[in-house]
Amino acid sequence: MNNYETVFILNPVLSEDQAKDTVEKFVKVLTSNKANVINVEQWGLKKMAYPIQKKSTGFYNLIEFAAAPETINTLETEYRRDESVMRFLTISLDKFAVEYNNRRRKGEFNKGKRTQTKKEREEVES
Repeated sequence: MNNYETVFILNPVLSEDQAKDTVEKFVKVLTSNKANVINVEQWGLKKMAYPIQKKSTGFYNLIEFAAAPETINTLETEYRRDESVMRFLTISLDKFAVEYNNRRRKGEFNKGKRTQTKKEREEVES
């Protein structure tokens, strides 16, 4: 079983409940194909870099999972069948990416960390 990460953008016309139901549908597709779902993140409604289907926003979602390579074809077929999916990308993760994702989920890379002031750096150096 390999580790994978898939990101997909859902149509912004959907309500938040509909978007959550769609994500759950794809998680069920994975679990029915004996995949181990590690993490599911819903990033919410975000502005896109360029319009897709004349829409400038979309619901971004990420699913991390471990599965056999054959499962990817099934998942991507389901993406193509669902009209609410505007774009998707599935990648295979190497051991470094898996470790990074584990550390990210634990909160080691929080954006809330403040930088040291010049005075604090001088105190640490002395």
